[in-house]
Amino acid sequence: MKIIDSHCHIDNERYKESAEEIAEKSLKQGVKSMINVGYDLNSSRNAIKLSDKIPQLYAAVGIHPHDAKGASGGYLNQLCEMMKNNKVVAIGEIGLDYHYNFSTPEVQKKVFKEQLKLAYELKSPFIIHQREAVEDTLDIIKKFPTPPKGAVFHCFSGSVELAKELIKMGYYISLGGPVTFKNAKKPKKVAQEIDLEHLLVETDCPYLTPHPFRGKINYPYYVKYVVEEIANIKKESPENVAFQTLKNTEKLFGI
Repeated sequence: MKIIDSHCHIDNERYKESAEEIAEKSLKQGVKSMINVGYDLNSSRNAIKLSDKIPQLYAAVGIHPHDAKGASGGYLNQLCEMMKNNKVVAIGEIGLDYHYNFSTPEVQKKVFKEQLKLAYELKSPFIIHQREAVEDTLDIIKKFPTPPKGAVFHCFSGSVELAKELIKMGYYISLGGPVTFKNAKKPKKVAQEIDLEHLLVETDCPYLTPHPFRGKINYPYYVKYVVEEIANIKKESPENVAFQTLKNTEKLFGI
């Protein structure tokens, strides 16, 4: 069973192991490829450096809403330059996060819109992070046409109704570790009701570790627990879930 982790951060400072060691172990445990996602300019550059070293690793570049306040003049030009590397497959992660408000909502919205505009100009897929900001996120993305190369709402935690609305707008829905949590009713309902052709799987490692390792550090190879839970919910084989989500991810990101 070959699986793809569509969203990870294997160079995160929480790891004692090197990114190369994590990638190597993941590949040995059935992960075909991984997308390492940036959250600011430095992490985006590092994601590219790692993807150049590791053939099965791809990069996404962007400014996370937490880091929007640090998006200084010229950051869009730098992202545009990074996008020229053929291992960069998306702009992301971008969006709105009102849980902590490390950046003010006004700054988050400004930087989100600017990066969305860049993604449309470059005809690039993009990865959206949304937390406790559904209304404003929808308000912004509805002002843009259907994503030209597709896009994904990563680690989706919303309702089935919202998922269906986003799919109609041209978005994929990505499920991560929370779908394995006992009381995670919304992700389980999404897994049950949304067709596989619209789903991706991810770890968002080192965060959101799936059961049975919840509370510990997460790794790309734990994505198999996400696949197995979706398969269990849908009464499908894990192999079929892995195959279809891998196909969806490769189609979205052109890999």
